[in-house]
Amino acid sequence: MKKKTLLAAGLVTAAALTLSACGGSDDSGKSVAEVSAEAGSQQNVTVLDKPFEKPDLVLTDTHGKKFDLRERTDGKPTLIYFGYTHCPDVCPLTMSNIAVAKKALPKAEQDKLQVVFVTTDPDRDTPAVLGKWLKAQDADFIGLTGDFATIQGGARTLGISIEPTQKDKNGKLVSMHGTQVIAFSPKTDGGYLLYDEEATVDDYTKDLPKIIKGARP
Repeated sequence: MKKKTLLAAGLVTAAALTLSACGGSDDSGKSVAEVSAEAGSQQNVTVLDKPFEKPDLVLTDTHGKKFDLRERTDGKPTLIYFGYTHCPDVCPLTMSNIAVAKKALPKAEQDKLQVVFVTTDPDRDTPAVLGKWLKAQDADFIGLTGDFATIQGGARTLGISIEPTQKDKNGKLVSMHGTQVIAFSPKTDGGYLLYDEEATVDDYTKDLPKIIKGARP
């Protein structure tokens, strides 16, 4: 897997985050931001020169209880992804890839890893809906829902753009959102790795043991 380093300057506005409707595309064809990288390179993970701060989000988990993201994942290797359960392709594939890679880890390391799925479609993704959907992937995955504006603000701190759920030209409700997974170090709590939607099971399988130790893959 090829990797690239993203310089600190203009970090949030240089995160290469393209909106996806998970089965559709942004009609404008415009990307939310552009990354500064070698021309023509195809890379599945960006190593950030200046890590993101973990979002200051207090949402609701799949049990209907308050979940303070920073507090509950403090000092733990954490993967965060923003998506929605009605997505027909990218979201379930991304979570499935992570779930398969996680199962390849020793049990002790599996228990350390926190995988957080934050919905971009909170009107439909109730705690019960999130819980049922994530259980099919991995019962230990953490699902969070809440006020859309709060979720959107938290995503924005990571350079990830999401838009309110709306109907497409066929009348189907879709959620437009960035499709990146961000890995946070247990040593610094900084988000130092940015995986795009092309990341595979093999990519995560190779990197998770190092992420859990807070090392650079």
